[in-house]
Amino acid sequence: MKRLAVLGSTGSIGTATLDVAARFPDAFRIVALAAGHNVALLEQQIRDFRPKAVAVAEQADAAALQELFPAIEVMSGSEGREAIATHPDATTVVAAFVGALGLVPTFRALTLGREVALANKETLVAAGELMIAAAKASGGSILPIDSEHNALHQALRVGPPGTARRLILTASGGPFRTWSQEALATVTVEQALAHPTWRMGAKITVDSATMMNKGLEIIEAHHLFGMPEDRIDVIVHPESRVHSLVEYADGTLIAQLSVNDMRFPILYALAYPDRLPTPFGSLDLVGVGALHFEPADAIRFPCLRLAREALRAGGTVPAVLNAANEVAVAAFLQGHLAFMAIPAVVEAAIEREAARTHALTSLDDALAADRRGRALAENFVAKFPPASGGSP
Repeated sequence: MKRLAVLGSTGSIGTATLDVAARFPDAFRIVALAAGHNVALLEQQIRDFRPKAVAVAEQADAAALQELFPAIEVMSGSEGREAIATHPDATTVVAAFVGALGLVPTFRALTLGREVALANKETLVAAGELMIAAAKASGGSILPIDSEHNALHQALRVGPPGTARRLILTASGGPFRTWSQEALATVTVEQALAHPTWRMGAKITVDSATMMNKGLEIIEAHHLFGMPEDRIDVIVHPESRVHSLVEYADGTLIAQLSVNDMRFPILYALAYPDRLPTPFGSLDLVGVGALHFEPADAIRFPCLRLAREALRAGGTVPAVLNAANEVAVAAFLQGHLAFMAIPAVVEAAIEREAARTHALTSLDDALAADRRGRALAENFVAKFPPASGGSP
């Protein structure tokens, strides 16, 4: 039985993970939970799963929960998150915090040799070299939950190691796949959050709309699978049924397909190397009818280019890319920044970072770069006009 610590238990990935665990009580046991501010949902999760320890963002919330549940350990803040990630009873840590919040807890889990089911792509973007090195040194492992990298993980097990020629990430294209460049300048928050095929949190949904999520995934795939940037491609696949592909040296393409439901990659990651019978249905290919593929347009969606540039620059530039994007997306969601100003802010920040050398040799380097990226982005956001609404 795998014993799970779930970081970000009240978010979309966290709640899906708990749903999967509940379906397989003989395979998975929840031992620790970490959440942010959704204390009401965490309280229900504690009642349902009876973990040994929990953590929340605020000390006041922790104190209230401790009164309700005196038999469990309740913590708060960054120390609480790290304690959940390193809980001695946990064999597997599900890293589902959004953004840079999961950086330190995930690193701590890997240094202890834990199996990490990773849904937080920003962790590898900001400190991929450090995470992979920590896992290798300790005997830990990273199992991707992101549907695209989960698909690559599966497809890469078809051929012998070293025979993959190319990784192909698929992108839905988001809600603005067919919009003109002029129309993109008028995007509203409501339009950006209307994803055509997936239901996700606000930040990742906006990343899908700008295609920054796919740019971050290029960096993530580079670290997870040791593939050079120029051998990682992105294609648009509106149906979101083919989650990614691997092209082997002999020209064979291996694709992974499933229903658009994050419980599928979560179940794979939690059960690995076994496969458990899914209770979540299966893909009806006849019902799907047709699958379409298009090139990814890096002109209309410059975040793809920016992510590649950051990866090629190396060092702390990817960490600044990620931090600046978080700030810019938050400003857009608050109505303080236009949609197409998001990549403009990110580009300004990484250009500033790339102009000077900042080595990435420790987690402190990554955290300092994250702070620099946020400060740079906040400065640049103030120089752009706020968002305005429109239609395609």
